[in-house]
Amino acid sequence: MAQNSIELVEVGPRDGLQNEPDIVSTADKVALIEKMIGYGARRLEVASFVHPKRVPQMADAEDVIAALPDREDVTYIGLTLNKRGVLRGLATREGGKRGIDQAGCVLVASDTFGQKNQGQTIAEGIAENRDMIRFAKAEGMRAQVTISAAFGCPFEGEVKPETVLRIAEEMAAEEPEEIAFADTIGVGVPAQVEDLFGKLGELLNRKIPMRCHFHDTRGTGIANAWAAYQAGVRTFDASLGGLGGCPFAPNATGNIATEDLIYLMECSGIATGIDLNAAIKSNREFAEVLARELPSRVARAA
Repeated sequence: MAQNSIELVEVGPRDGLQNEPDIVSTADKVALIEKMIGYGARRLEVASFVHPKRVPQMADAEDVIAALPDREDVTYIGLTLNKRGVLRGLATREGGKRGIDQAGCVLVASDTFGQKNQGQTIAEGIAENRDMIRFAKAEGMRAQVTISAAFGCPFEGEVKPETVLRIAEEMAAEEPEEIAFADTIGVGVPAQVEDLFGKLGELLNRKIPMRCHFHDTRGTGIANAWAAYQAGVRTFDASLGGLGGCPFAPNATGNIATEDLIYLMECSGIATGIDLNAAIKSNREFAEVLARELPSRVARAA
């Protein structure tokens, strides 16, 4: 990656759609992913391996993955909440199929939210994710990990930085490809973001890359992305149009919008590899699928 550049992880196909009130068809999901690749996305979170009764919007995960373009220059990520999820991800690669390239492991920095989201306390999440990362790597699959609710919990309120950093240290011992902090409910502010990622950078000592994942619930998401950049983060999750939200986090809204992030970075002299005009065009085309305008401010202003 060039010095003045970032990497986008397009999470719209998973995080962007998992909280939609209506089910988006498999064909429309695949068409959306193809448009995202068209505007320059090279890492995409395309599905999550969760129980269809808990998140019915992701019930067609395997069908979506089977229909994805086989592009050597694209990395496909599948979200996995437990070892069963990793097994499902590995199964997409059987029989010589392309399948998922990377397991996106997740644990929550809050006992209450973790139990509601995936039935795990912090301690159980640490143990499960250790096993998930080891298992995925042993089976030849890349693995990264996200620590959710790193800036606040919808049920417990404040999440202490030392709690988040302790979890990160436990995960770093397994040598995942990267470690992300996620502001799942959009409560973080730039000073908090810069401080926490600064401490994570010191902890990881450049041995493991950092990634950030922000929701824009309180309008601070893009400012937080800039603060993360200032703290040394170079990989950013974002969702086309600003779609998204967690089904188990009350009142949480969408991710930072891909278009808004790209505008911020490109106008600041930071390369992204994304064609902003093509992303805005994709936004408007997918808005027709959802039958409503998408939240991205940059797309609305264009």
